[in-house]
Formats: sequence, C-alpha cells, structure tokens
Amino acid sequence: MPVFDYDPPERFVAGTVGEPGSRTFFLQARGAGRLTSVALEKAQVAALAERVSELLDEIVRRSAGQAPVPALTPSGSSDTAPLDVPIEEEFRVGTMSLAWDSEREVVVIECFEVDDEEVDSPLAEEAPDPARNLLRVAIDGAAARAFSQRAAALVAAGRPPCPFCAGPLDPGGHVCPRANGYRR
Repeated sequence: MPVFDYDPPERFVAGTVGEPGSRTFFLQARGAGRLTSVALEKAQVAALAERVSELLDEIVRRSAGQAPVPALTPSGSSDTAPLDVPIEEEFRVGTMSLAWDSEREVVVIECFEVDDEEVDSPLAEEAPDPARNLLRVAIDGAAARAFSQRAAALVAAGRPPCPFCAGPLDPGGHVCPRANGYRR
C-alpha cells in the first residue's frame, strides 16, 4: 500500500479546480520535494473543516488554554494561494480519520482511498483496508486552524443558495421545487 506521509508538510491545503457547480475538490500536501493531490467530495471537505475546528476547540477547552493551539487562526498564517501544479490525482478519498497526538502536539489527518465496497454499500467498513492508498498529514495547531479556515471558505465560495429552497443557484437560475417548478 502506498503511504503518502507528510510529517510535517511544507503546505497542506484544500482547493478546487473548475467553476462553481462543476468544481473538483482536492486536498494537497507538499514537502521534501514531493507533491500529493487527492480528490474528494465537497461534503468531505466541509466535514473535515468542521471536525478539525471542533477538535482544536476541544483541545483548547480541555487544556484551559495551555495547549499549543491558537483559539483563532493566527494572522499571517492564512494560505490563499492556488493549488500547486501539476495537479495529478493520486486517488479519490473514501474514509478519513482525525486525531490529536498529545505526545507530539499535532493533528493527524488520514485519508484512505475509496474502496469499491464503500461505493456499493451505505455502511463503511469498521477499519480501513490496509491495501488501499493513504495520505497521512501531521500538522501543528496553527496550521490546522489555517487549514480549517481555508477549507470552510472554499466550501462557502460555491454557488449561492436559492432564497426559496436553499438549493444551489446556477448562473442561469434553477427549477425551484418550492416555486412549483418555476425557474428562479
């Protein structure tokens, strides 16, 4: 099983390729002369951003502010640059895991390659198949805050919601179910 391990990466970000409505989402890690890009769904990026932020908030709360995790993204640590090129998809992400390594004081994110069984079954396996590709990234609290902030902004930068049904509006509008099928 190929393991793409970045401990720590020089850069770890979420990004997209394409126009809103037809974007492909990626996680990208760079370090030691290597670049790894893995594709995933918008919902996975949103969930990862939310869970990383919740994990960091919990670490700050439990340590009474003593852990090396900033409560907010430190100024100047935001990464707004586009994804590095070439963007070559190593694999599509299925299962993800998130953990805090208290000994090293880093957030560990693992992204496993999608498995055919995950696609066919609504229930994911209890333990990821060790034969699948894996992207593992270990980042400190400040980098995790910056990652979470960028990923959440990336998800929010999509198509605006319809004021009636909250579905995504395409540039030409959409057929709105709350307006009896009329185009909005």
